[in-house]
Amino acid sequence: MEYQNGGSHMRRVINAPSTYIQGPGEGKKLAEHYRSIGEGGVLLITDRFVHEVYLGEMTESFDKAEITWKEEVFTGECCEKEIRRLAVVAGDCGAVFGIGGGKVQDTAKAAGHYSGKPVILVPTAVSTDAPCSRIAVLYREDGTFDRYLSLKKNPDLIILDTEIIAHAPVRLFTAGMGDAISTYYEASACRRSGAVTKAGGCVSIAAEALAKACLNTVLTYGEQARRDVEKQRCTEAVEYLVEANTYLSGIGFESGGLACAHALHNGLALLPELSSVMHGEKVAFCTLVQMVLEGRPEEEISRIRSFCRKVGLPVSLQDMNAGEISDHRLLEAAVKSCSPEETMSHIGRAVEPEEVVRAMKSL
Repeated sequence: MEYQNGGSHMRRVINAPSTYIQGPGEGKKLAEHYRSIGEGGVLLITDRFVHEVYLGEMTESFDKAEITWKEEVFTGECCEKEIRRLAVVAGDCGAVFGIGGGKVQDTAKAAGHYSGKPVILVPTAVSTDAPCSRIAVLYREDGTFDRYLSLKKNPDLIILDTEIIAHAPVRLFTAGMGDAISTYYEASACRRSGAVTKAGGCVSIAAEALAKACLNTVLTYGEQARRDVEKQRCTEAVEYLVEANTYLSGIGFESGGLACAHALHNGLALLPELSSVMHGEKVAFCTLVQMVLEGRPEEEISRIRSFCRKVGLPVSLQDMNAGEISDHRLLEAAVKSCSPEETMSHIGRAVEPEEVVRAMKSL
């Protein structure tokens, strides 16, 4: 058997966090989990919400275990200057915790990277699949995008308290489904095209299987889980979706690869009209665009479109209040998505920006 793309691209790589823990009340056991990987005091990087609502119950376990802790409330930006400062603060600690939203987690990842300390993340919502990855998104001090920081390793420990997740805003929960839906379709495209993933290899059997399980879980349990989160109930369906949104999608995207959906998401970032649309919401729409560009059967496209409508994810430009954007400006976003540094070509062929605009407008 000969390799289609040559031996250099046939390496298979899977990146994953060392340990993943999920369940109700796990946020009250942080000291117990920490002791499995470190010793000494800890640095807790939190956001304002965590500081005001959950800090007491989360630090009680440290107090009982006589583990010293110090808190830094994240109020600025996930920028180089702030990360370097926190890396110094972490110097005498046994680990860096990131407790809160995405920027808090990226800040903790980067601070752990620069200080050489273990990183433990405690997400308080599952709006994206980023916690498991070995990438941190850095911004400038004015809030504009700076760069992706490639880390030496994935986080040492991910802890998800599903009681906390179930009490987070339902829009965040639903956005995570949008991000998760794309995982299988992008991994499938990368497998067919032989694309190299973020992990540095081609798509493995395991990565594609996780991506497929992710899609099946979201489509099977997503509607019920959303209804449960609306009532702030932590149910079996919610547990399934938390795992899909975070672990299955997280490993699936990093080791399964990205394609059109995330390339187009990055292009749409040029349009300020979409600044209030969440990452996963845009990715859901962009996944439908990818399916159109791939020529997938209308029945399959309709299945994903119908699910998105039922859970409140956008399926058209109009749903994102972008229906009045001119073709010229849509083309600018499409040109960015088709640029060499993006992953549009991972669907297995060259894609013209005009095709992307037509596909967006067809939905």
